Amino acid sequence: MTATEENPIAPRDGQDGPGAQGPAEPAAGPKRARLISGPGILLVWLYGVMVVGAVSRSAVQISTQFDKAPLAYSLSAVAGLVYGFITYSLVRGGETARRAALVCCAAELAGVLVVGTWTLAEPSAFPDATVWSDYGMGYLFIPVLLPLSAMYWLRKARTTAA
Repeated sequence: MTATEENPIAPRDGQDGPGAQGPAEPAAGPKRARLISGPGILLVWLYGVMVVGAVSRSAVQISTQFDKAPLAYSLSAVAGLVYGFITYSLVRGGETARRAALVCCAAELAGVLVVGTWTLAEPSAFPDATVWSDYGMGYLFIPVLLPLSAMYWLRKARTTAA
């Protein structure tokens, strides 16, 4: 009787444990299109920086002085969540994630344009700045340039994957 016959859950040669079937093989399903190749890597990095900036800023502001400018601080928190979802979608890859990221980038751009215009037209509505105030001037206009760049990249990624 061999060692495997004596102990049916003992690893066989080249196996790592009970039920192991050898080296992992790729799933037979469709392969996800990579969104973080080339300029996509830079987008993930920039969105990651924006997540940290927006979330940390809004967390401090909400926890210490929320009553001063609740709308501004809440919008900064929402911006951080949007940035986080876009970052996740870019890293995840695939057609569904690409479409979700594209929709979020369009919503982000709309938010930047609406809030940016609102802060210029009615400054008293925002006693303190948001990430999107003045079209992201406090963040070197990255909040208005980033969704435009990402939407271009995501549309281009669709045409190269098709």
